[in-house]
Amino acid sequence: MGRKTGMKTENTRELAMRVSAVSIMVNLFLSVFKLAAGLFASSTAMVSDAIHSASDVFSTFIVIVGVTVSEKQSDEDHPYGHERLECVASMILAMVLALTGAGLGISGIKTIYSGNYQELKVPGLLAAAAAVISIAVKEWMFWYTRAAAKKINSGALLADAWHHRSDALSSVGAFAGIIGSRLGFPVCDSIAALVISICILKAAYDIFKDAVDKMVDKSCDKKTQEEIREIVLKQKGVCRIDLLKTRLFGAKIYVDVEIAADGEQTLSAAHEIAQTVHDVIEAEVPSVKHCMVHVNPMKDAG
Repeated sequence: MGRKTGMKTENTRELAMRVSAVSIMVNLFLSVFKLAAGLFASSTAMVSDAIHSASDVFSTFIVIVGVTVSEKQSDEDHPYGHERLECVASMILAMVLALTGAGLGISGIKTIYSGNYQELKVPGLLAAAAAVISIAVKEWMFWYTRAAAKKINSGALLADAWHHRSDALSSVGAFAGIIGSRLGFPVCDSIAALVISICILKAAYDIFKDAVDKMVDKSCDKKTQEEIREIVLKQKGVCRIDLLKTRLFGAKIYVDVEIAADGEQTLSAAHEIAQTVHDVIEAEVPSVKHCMVHVNPMKDAG
């Protein structure tokens, strides 16, 4: 019935694994580098940033598991496949991010409210240099991972891309805090750590919300719906669309469409029209996993 081929599944997994491997190597390097810079240069913000990068390594492992499991073929217990398990991976990732952000935020708030600003050490230039390097590398990782996520329509991989972006933003905050401290305002380093935590919490919320939407059969975006509608109406024998419903199933889409066709034609002819619509939708819209077509008779069809 025009289902997607195993080759696409294999290519999807291969790309996701390649991107994840690069992500792990980069984050391991940045975590060690920023932690060393933060400790040697006495920067709380940079140490917090290093912890954020370390959490990226864990999140990438979650992505690997999520993508691998979600690509498993349908079985007797899961006749509709395993795509929603990728949403579970995204939700776990969001919770890890939230816990990381909350921990950093609480630490920053305690330091700010202590009022002992004069006891805070002024961060060294090494911490500022580490922040600049982190911003450049993590922004590149964001675009690299995002491009791959869009190509294979992976929610978990896209979540990991935004994790890279949140890390880049946290490094911007760390840099600002370090510079502020060196200009004579030592509390700026702790304020930067707090700002970083807010960025992380916002990313966690967005990832979690997207995963929930895909778990509760939310309809796909309007642009995709219009694309499907246009494709259906172009098919020979289709007089109109009586009903079009879509629902997200992990990274995939299920489509239910009711079309009107000439009610005087044979059952075989009506079935051929429905089969054509089914095949074309699944072939031309890569994110559609399955399309169900129902034909209504239209007696006045010309």
